[in-house]
Amino acid sequence: MMIYQNGAFIPEQDAAITPFDHGFLYGMGVFETFRIYNGHPFLLKDHLRRLQKSLDAMYIEYNVDGERIADIVSRLLSLNGLKNARVRLNISAGPGPVGLQKGPYLEPNILVFMSGLPPAPEQLIERQAKILELRRNSPEQAYRLKSHHYGNNMAATRELAEEEEGIYLNREGMLAEAVTSNLFWVQEGILYTPNLETGILPGITRQFILEMAKRLGIPYKEGFYPLEKLSEAEEVFLTNSVQEIVPISRIKGVGVYRGSDGEMVQRLYDLYKAKREELLEGNAL
Repeated sequence: MMIYQNGAFIPEQDAAITPFDHGFLYGMGVFETFRIYNGHPFLLKDHLRRLQKSLDAMYIEYNVDGERIADIVSRLLSLNGLKNARVRLNISAGPGPVGLQKGPYLEPNILVFMSGLPPAPEQLIERQAKILELRRNSPEQAYRLKSHHYGNNMAATRELAEEEEGIYLNREGMLAEAVTSNLFWVQEGILYTPNLETGILPGITRQFILEMAKRLGIPYKEGFYPLEKLSEAEEVFLTNSVQEIVPISRIKGVGVYRGSDGEMVQRLYDLYKAKREELLEGNAL
């Protein structure tokens, strides 16, 4: 597979970074993962906007150029013969002396790589979940960055069976998010999701779902909710950029839900698919 590194398109086996990159030594790096539909990146501007905020928060000096990134992605799709793909855009701090650095990072390492995906599904694919024993760790800063600090996520996956989703509570016992997804549920026609101040990632698909709810006239609430709220829910679903919308049919020991038959999740998914079609027709998203 061909990848992009610091201005060059190279075979993945030729990629190398210095062991003194602070992204490796101290986790000082951020990334975005987004999906390509038939050659078109979905919600790219939103991903890049979040990436720039994360870079600024970590004092990594790099100006994210949307046109340049789009061109790199397009070139990689061509070089790798792909139309549908998962893309990871990774920017680490770059080399520095051993020790904690106060000043800005001026030589970041930029990597873009991808893997093929099948065409987007035309129907919802439901999953089962469990409540994780491990609590969600506190964010790196005032809010969670999509950073290299993934030890908590890696530890959580070891609690899970194959094809099972895990849902975190935060340290205060409030509902937070899934291992790599944001959490939503429906009760009496209202859409609920944890507030960003619970320590969750400000997901791009999460925000897109809230925008779609506004367009559909669906009332929603963001707040601090105990686990008991999921016992009262009629529908539960997760969202991320690659899996899109994932209905949950059952959470072990908590509840059974409508899964892919849920009215709310189906309405949101229908609009999500429509937005995908707009993208393929040439209307930028």
